[in-house]
Amino acid sequence: MIHPTAIVHPSAQLAEGVEVGAYSLIGADVRIGRDTRIGSHVVVEGPTRIGAENHIYQFASVGAAPQDKKFNGEPTELIIGDRNVIRECCTLNRGTAQDKGKTVIGDDNWIMAYVHIAHDCIIGNNTIFANSATLAGHVEVRDWVILGGFTLVHQFCTIGEHAFTGMGSAISKDVPPYTMATGTPAEPRSINLEGLKRRGYTAEALHRIKEAHRILYRHNLTMQEALVKIDVDYGEFADIRLLLDFCHNSQRGLIR
Repeated sequence: MIHPTAIVHPSAQLAEGVEVGAYSLIGADVRIGRDTRIGSHVVVEGPTRIGAENHIYQFASVGAAPQDKKFNGEPTELIIGDRNVIRECCTLNRGTAQDKGKTVIGDDNWIMAYVHIAHDCIIGNNTIFANSATLAGHVEVRDWVILGGFTLVHQFCTIGEHAFTGMGSAISKDVPPYTMATGTPAEPRSINLEGLKRRGYTAEALHRIKEAHRILYRHNLTMQEALVKIDVDYGEFADIRLLLDFCHNSQRGLIR
C-alpha cells in the first residue's frame, strides 16, 4: 500500500507487497523488493536497491549522496539485502567513485536508531548495530558482529566475524574475529564467549579460540611470533584459519 501523501518517482520500481508510509519520498532509480515496509517520512534516493522483507522505520535517510567532498555526482549506489530492520533516523549513504562505487548491507541485520553507515561501507549478515553506532567511510563489518551503542569506527577499519564492541568504543584499528573490544581507543578484552555459545560453538572450539586469543594478546609475543605459534598449535581448524587469515590481511593493523 502506498499512502496517498507519499511521493514515488515514476521510474522507481516497487515489487508486490511494498508499503510506503505517509509523507515518504521514493526517488528516481530506486528498486524495492517484495513485502518491504517503508515507514512515514522516509527518504530513499537512488541509485538504491533494497531487497525483500525489510522494515525501514520513520525518518530514515536511505541512499543519500556520500558525505565526501570529492563526490561529483557520479552514479554510485546503495545495495541493501533482505530482512533487515533499519530503525528511526538512520542515515545510509551511497558509495564513491574513488572506492567501490557502492555501499552494501547484507541480510538479516538489526540496525537501531540514529546509526550512520557512510559511503563505501560493506556490512555482512546477521549484525547488530546498537543506537548511534557510527561508521566512517570504507569500513567493513563482517557477519555476526555486534556494535555497542555509540561505537565509533575510523575509516578503512575492518571488524572481523563474531566480534563485539562495548558501549562508546572508539575503533581506530582492525578488530580480529571473535574479539570483545572496549574503550577509547578500543582495546581487546577477551573473546565474545557468550555470543559464540549462542551460535552453537562447541566447548572444544571455544577452548582453542580462547587459547589463540591469549597467544595473540597475552603472551608478550610480537604479532608475527604470535601468528606463527597459533598456526602451529591450531592452524588445522577452520575457525582458527579465519582468525589467522584476518590478521595476515589486516591493512590498518590490529587493536592492541
